[in-house]
Amino acid sequence: MEHTHQQHDSKKEAPVTYAEVNDTVLKMLEPPGTGWFLLLFTCLFFLAIGASCWFYQMWSGFGESGKSHPIGWGTYITNFVFWVGIAHSGTLISAVLYLFRAAFRQPIYRLAEAMTVFAVMTAGLFPIIHLGRPWYALWLMPYPNQRALWPNFRSPLLWDVFAVSTYFTISATFFFVGLIPDIAAARDRATTKFRKALYGVTCLGWRGNHIQWKHFQAAYLIFAAFATPLVVSVHSVVSWDFAMSIVPGWHATIFPPYFVAGAIFSGVAMVITLAIPLRKAFGLERLITPVHFDAMSKLILMTSGVVTYSYITEFYTAWFSNNPFERFQFWFRPFGEFWVAFWGMTFCNCIFPQLLWIKSLRTNIPFLFVLSIFINIGMWLERFNIIFQSLTREFIPAAWGGYNFSWVEVGITVGAFGWFGMWMTLFIKFFPSVAITEIKEILPPPMRRAEHGHAAVANAGHHH
Repeated sequence: MEHTHQQHDSKKEAPVTYAEVNDTVLKMLEPPGTGWFLLLFTCLFFLAIGASCWFYQMWSGFGESGKSHPIGWGTYITNFVFWVGIAHSGTLISAVLYLFRAAFRQPIYRLAEAMTVFAVMTAGLFPIIHLGRPWYALWLMPYPNQRALWPNFRSPLLWDVFAVSTYFTISATFFFVGLIPDIAAARDRATTKFRKALYGVTCLGWRGNHIQWKHFQAAYLIFAAFATPLVVSVHSVVSWDFAMSIVPGWHATIFPPYFVAGAIFSGVAMVITLAIPLRKAFGLERLITPVHFDAMSKLILMTSGVVTYSYITEFYTAWFSNNPFERFQFWFRPFGEFWVAFWGMTFCNCIFPQLLWIKSLRTNIPFLFVLSIFINIGMWLERFNIIFQSLTREFIPAAWGGYNFSWVEVGITVGAFGWFGMWMTLFIKFFPSVAITEIKEILPPPMRRAEHGHAAVANAGHHH
């Protein structure tokens, strides 16, 4: 029945051809218009707000951030965990689904990989901002020094430094290697001197001969296999920042899988948030189809289920443990002073995504765009709940306290979105943000022979 449906569709609409894939993707690299400059200047404006707030904080002291006893980790660490989470789905979509040969990843994985690299670059800023004195960030690195001072290797905070820097190195290399054949396609069509020079250098002399393809496929497979364990390990290490402590609500063995599922959940949502406007702005409807949104929706539905199960498990464990501190913490989250954050998180991450069980909504583009934004808000609130709620109410009531939200933190958070948006905006205009070569791989054979015109369309049903 599915084949009949495909055959019917092919009669109704001409199939995608090799030439069309090239034209559609490389058209995105044409000289930018007013809209692109407006988007870039908006991102730079937000970035300028963030940078000025950071300089103000360094000038006036860390007290400007609103952090006070007992909440030593505030918005900055919430943002750090949020952005590391966003970075996760890129590697999942590009590496893990590549190894499983999932065809739906082809049109979206390049965007997801770019998002990964830029999100890690954003996440990496927050521990440095959180230091208060960023010029001491060098001390995190275990370099030989005369003072015989070494970082504390038993601290999960140091494990983060190694995990995130490794993740960035591998994902950036994997991202660049995958780009090479497409950069060569852009090089062959480049008209300006700048673009000819840019693509000429970055395509590393790609000519598309048999030997190059053989080495490219082998290298890509190795990087995919190398990156796959990082998907699990990096966010597990981030979760150990919390789980290795004895703070009520943090000291839990469920944290690593729970953080990994949450990261994939928020990351896929961010891919949808970016893919929908890109698809509309550049006319990619024939390449990024409802089938791809349907597959991403199912991934969101699955990870939403895992996250919801994790939330329930946390409450059950707290109750079953009979530990008064754990029990109080999980009573405080839904009914304490930050109850809005808890119920907001529950709605955005657990309740709202359940609408994706309805098939028509899985391919409803405006609905998916709204849902993806809600999920990202919900995942930020989840990190907020973990960090703020637990630190506000620890063991001793005399040490309890609140949090003074500061305009400096809000400005730096806005600046982070500007920083991320700036890199994404530059990337989509200077490099192919949809994978040309991989989309061509999944075109059925009749569609490759576009020059046969209607014969190819007629043969589509015969091929099936």
